[in-house]
Amino acid sequence: MIPPLPFPELLDLIAERSAALRQAVATGDTETRVPGCPDWSLRKLVVHLGAVQRWWAEAVAAGPVDSPPEFVDREPAGDLLEWSAESTLLLIDALRVAGPDRDCWTWWGASEAPMTSGAVARHQVQEAAVHAWDAQETVGKPEPIPAAVAVDAIDELIVVTLGSIGAWPHRPARIALSAVEGPTWLVDLTPTGAQADPVAGGDPLATLRGSASDLVLALYKRIPLDGVEVDGDRAAVEEFLTWTDTE
Repeated sequence: MIPPLPFPELLDLIAERSAALRQAVATGDTETRVPGCPDWSLRKLVVHLGAVQRWWAEAVAAGPVDSPPEFVDREPAGDLLEWSAESTLLLIDALRVAGPDRDCWTWWGASEAPMTSGAVARHQVQEAAVHAWDAQETVGKPEPIPAAVAVDAIDELIVVTLGSIGAWPHRPARIALSAVEGPTWLVDLTPTGAQADPVAGGDPLATLRGSASDLVLALYKRIPLDGVEVDGDRAAVEEFLTWTDTE
């Protein structure tokens, strides 16, 4: 696995990717359906991200507690994009006050990821980046997720999301994710769950290869599997993507 991006950079990227979402939304009709989240309108996408950012701000501010704050996902009063910008600022301010090492409640206690404000910041870069792409796609102007963000998102998704799912329900498999920007990740899928960077040797059963952005979008089911190159056992890859809980 790779080291997370520096904490100050993570805060800047939350702001940047959230702003990219608002810039896209400002050019479109907020009632347009979002292809990546077909049950949502563009307005609902903004409300969701804003509510998530406010919720994580409360979780970080609360510190180490046994249960999360109540999640409230309701229509904001006033201007939608101003409310969204305020939501992002609340999250960034809470993270900045806490610093990277403060313990707090997170949903990924079953994984090897730390339950800290720094881990929350890393996860929220990923959330804002994917939803910014959703907004851009909705208005017909999708842009690749910036390479540094996408590389970090793949690493974070493997540790946090795959590390939290539990047992792999299919035949054991080794999957490789190879980004053209350089990094390659190996994941062993076994009855005990997903193991990143396995020690044992052996070739992967299948390899997904593409830009880091396309790999993220394929893992999040935003683009079809044909959007990346698949070498090896395609059926295993399809099982892997179905199992990966990124909805």
